[in-house]
Amino acid sequence: MSARVLAERAYAPGRAFCVVQGDLLEEPVAAIVNAANGRLAHGGGVAGLISRAAGPALQEESDCIVRERGALPTGSAVVTSAGRLPFKGVIHAIGPRQGEGDEEAKLVRALAAAFACAREKGWDSVSFPAVSSGIFAVPPEVCARAYLAAARIAPLSQLRLCLRDQPVIDAVLKELDHGN
Repeated sequence: MSARVLAERAYAPGRAFCVVQGDLLEEPVAAIVNAANGRLAHGGGVAGLISRAAGPALQEESDCIVRERGALPTGSAVVTSAGRLPFKGVIHAIGPRQGEGDEEAKLVRALAAAFACAREKGWDSVSFPAVSSGIFAVPPEVCARAYLAAARIAPLSQLRLCLRDQPVIDAVLKELDHGN
């Protein structure tokens, strides 16, 4: 299934941002972002889908990172290989859980850290899913504001927000309509 473009914005010359509905694993980008937890345990949600498609190497690499560094803090990001996936890498963004407090700012930090990782690796096209909106239960409206705030400052030429769930899609499109 090819992605359906729902909205496009240019936040600066040479920087395109698209909101698409589709399959993150089929995105035409150099790298994808994973909605991860601090232990990089990729069991459920989008993290589970990515891990199963990538194969055991992704989880093994993630476990090694956690053994070396400990649990990663909310608002951070780290890169692993993509295993069997066709990407140059997977960037694991550690988004907040509802109830932590300051979820919107923490989510912006996590995504900004992910986009900075991509830039450091020389990857200029990235697709990211609805980080923190699933099992972490951050409300779609809060997520939408954070996604767009992070997209505006992303140092990448092609950034795609790849969504599946209608409540998040509706919140993002509403936020875009408000001039963000």
